[in-house]
Amino acid sequence: MWKKLIATDDGWTGFVLRLTLGIVIFPHGAQKLLGWFGGGGFGGTLDAFSQYWGVPAFLTVLVIVAEFFGALGLITGFLTRLSAAGVACVMLGAVYLVHWPNGFFMNWAGNQGGEGFEYHLLVFGIVIALWVTGGGRYSVDRSLSR
Repeated sequence: MWKKLIATDDGWTGFVLRLTLGIVIFPHGAQKLLGWFGGGGFGGTLDAFSQYWGVPAFLTVLVIVAEFFGALGLITGFLTRLSAAGVACVMLGAVYLVHWPNGFFMNWAGNQGGEGFEYHLLVFGIVIALWVTGGGRYSVDRSLSR
């Protein structure tokens, strides 16, 4: 099972996709864990998730871990498939709890009640591609699989 988890080719596709997704997700994880980029930090995130969405603390911790450490895993290419799966779970929860009622489109014009879920669909597409390709070139997975 370990070999299947870290198996990857030496292609550019996995590299570009995992680096892009990791760089996009990392600030969200840093907001939740460290309070960077205007985030609430660990305590603030626990409070907000509980108060606004009724998310239990253990699930909130999983979200923080998936976004912060999953992003680092994607950036470095360490356990790429697992890191991508964690991000996909977070996106699924975000669509279910927050974004579905706002419809498909992002709120560029500011005339919706919130953001839609089109961004999340892009993340799902990237995640599926990473499940298929693995971490690709310059990944820790590639080094470990040799």
